[in-house]
Amino acid sequence: NGGENNAYTSTDVTVYTDWFPRAALDLMFDMESDRMRDLSFDPKIVASEREVVYSERRSSVDNSNFGALAEQLQAAAFIAHPYHWPVVGWPSDIESWTMDDLKAHFAMGYAPNNCTLVVVGDVTEAETLALAEKYMGPIPRQAPPAPVRTIEPEQKGERRVTLEKEAESPLSMMAFHVPATKSAETPALTLLEALLTEGESSRLYRRLVHDDELAFSVRSFREPNFDPGLLLFAIEPRSGVEPARVEQALTEEMAKLGESGVSELELRKGKNQRLVAFYRDLATIGGRANLIGEYEVFDGDYSKLFQVDKEIEAVTADEVRAAAKKYLRVENRTVATLIPMKGGTGE
Repeated sequence: NGGENNAYTSTDVTVYTDWFPRAALDLMFDMESDRMRDLSFDPKIVASEREVVYSERRSSVDNSNFGALAEQLQAAAFIAHPYHWPVVGWPSDIESWTMDDLKAHFAMGYAPNNCTLVVVGDVTEAETLALAEKYMGPIPRQAPPAPVRTIEPEQKGERRVTLEKEAESPLSMMAFHVPATKSAETPALTLLEALLTEGESSRLYRRLVHDDELAFSVRSFREPNFDPGLLLFAIEPRSGVEPARVEQALTEEMAKLGESGVSELELRKGKNQRLVAFYRDLATIGGRANLIGEYEVFDGDYSKLFQVDKEIEAVTADEVRAAAKKYLRVENRTVATLIPMKGGTGE
């Protein structure tokens, strides 16, 4: 029917995405309802998919310097909350889950009352709702996932992880605990992240890559979360540069931001960057669908998407400085370092 699909799983959600011609709308509803209602637990397919998941782990973690170090950092940063566990699972998890485990997990999560459906494109509201009622309406509700009661304790001291791995060069990561996505502080943290790592004029790029020539690259990551998560920085030091030098420079820049803040000109630049990225996401059907779903699921209301530009514009220099001072503290961070071992070139 000329369509294609894909899927991904993060710490909080599993997302299925279908791209298809207008004429296949009815078929897509039929197929998605079948996925939710009549999943076949075929032992042969389960055995095959177990190997697929193991292969994903090998490629994204075991044979990836970034993935392997990020997994260790995550496990060290969270000692109580379920975010401690890797999404793909530890090797023993993949090897040992049973058919009953799969069926119980499917019954817990894959039901209409735990699903957010987003449809974007050449459709009408009336037709889409009618198809949802036709195909999803008859599917029974299931008991929703149990709420996560565990609250990660406040981190009161720096944590460190060292990973020795076959690699050509070292890798450094530094992660800080930050609030959940729906927090009122998220816009300020979004701008703080942009000012530090977005583009060649960002603070960390200028200091680490351009001026001091300590690193090949510096990046930051912060995925949507129901509960407080992490703001992670990843730095690839240049050959011969000790990770400690990179770490010191990064620490100094973060402290400077928390103490001295940002100028209005720099703040304006950060806002422009975030707004451009936001509008660029809205320019495509896939980007629009992702944003609508993200705001509905993580902020509780997709209409908050229409306030993003106003929220970004409303952030003040004082709010960015306060966020840096509050969260980019040594006591609130976990530092992970990959030490290269001879004999390999892990990516």
